[in-house]
Amino acid sequence: MAARPARLVVLVSGSGTNLQALLDAIAAGKDAYGAEIVAVGADRSAVAGLERAERAGLPTFVCSVKDYATREEWDAALAEATAAYEPDLVVSAGFMKIVGKEFLARFGGRFVNTHPALLPSFPGAHGVRDALAYGAKVTGCTVHFVDDGVDTGPIIAQGVVEVRETDDEAALHERIKEVERQLLVDVVGRLARNGYSIEGRKVHVGEHGHR
Repeated sequence: MAARPARLVVLVSGSGTNLQALLDAIAAGKDAYGAEIVAVGADRSAVAGLERAERAGLPTFVCSVKDYATREEWDAALAEATAAYEPDLVVSAGFMKIVGKEFLARFGGRFVNTHPALLPSFPGAHGVRDALAYGAKVTGCTVHFVDDGVDTGPIIAQGVVEVRETDDEAALHERIKEVERQLLVDVVGRLARNGYSIEGRKVHVGEHGHR
């Protein structure tokens, strides 16, 4: 008997193009992809990512920082809302808020994020701009597990994008996003189908993996 699909909760803050890429891959692969999205959460209402989820018939939830007295209360509420759907993996698909201790206590080692640079180079909010300003000849994207630092968690996979002489930040970021979408879809599918383990900074997919 085939293993049940891994349950994914996807978190979004904006247009939800990475969410759409996951939805498309799951629809195209059916059971072969190995995962299903069980809910989509956001840090604000009225974003396109939530509309995509609703069109796909998925439950959604919103946890807005401004609705809570402290960042800690928001983090606990986000953790609670996410936990209600019993995810095997939580996927940040352009989620622009940094989660806190409570969320990581529940989902550390299961929270997947993307970053538009080749970590550990150019962490933080301006990875594309920083790589361009530095004069890097190649940059790219990283899919990693989230820990309590800024873009410091164990790296799962990376994709390389060449920096062109004519690039401005927008043009370079657009090419990075194309690679990022495909890499995220590939990584989430492999984690779901094959299991994984984390040893220190190394992620082993399919080797004595667990789910």
